Amino acid sequence: MHHRAHFTRMEDSTQEDWQIIGTEFRQFAQGLPERVIRHLQLLEGDYGGFPVDRYTHSLQTATRALRDGRDEEYVCCALLHDIGDTLGSFNHPDIAAAILKPFVSEENLWMVQNHGIFQGYYFFHHIGMDRDMREQFRGHPHFERTAEFCALYDNPAFDAHAETFPVIEFEPMLRRLFAQPRNTIYKAAMKGQS
Repeated sequence: MHHRAHFTRMEDSTQEDWQIIGTEFRQFAQGLPERVIRHLQLLEGDYGGFPVDRYTHSLQTATRALRDGRDEEYVCCALLHDIGDTLGSFNHPDIAAAILKPFVSEENLWMVQNHGIFQGYYFFHHIGMDRDMREQFRGHPHFERTAEFCALYDNPAFDAHAETFPVIEFEPMLRRLFAQPRNTIYKAAMKGQS
């Protein structure tokens, strides 16, 4: 049975309450990779009119990045770049970026958060939008990285016959990534309770 704190208002909480909460949180946080994978798997069978389902697209994007020798953090970003499609139909890059923010570098975070506009270069003109919308970011330090991500990995990952690794291939790197939060307001508290 899990222990619980005893306050009814957070302002009345005690250090002992937060020790209980901290212990429970650490156990819960260890399950983050599995929860993320389960959420990613919600994209399976969701074609939305595309040639492959969104799950296959995600796996294929990560497969391409891994095959190209990208580091684990980058590959995880490639895998999760569209994870927000289920809940963020109008802002899916923001959802993916929010999940990844505590764990990735600023350049990878920016890439994920802005990939939707950069990917638009390949199709916005077909739906009455400006395909050059990404030009508003020209000169940004991460412009080329994000354009390259879309060109090499996101854009061509809609091929039903392309090599596509199963998610189990990426699980160890997801576990390593999510075990090391580095951009969180709770970092100092986590050090004290490790």
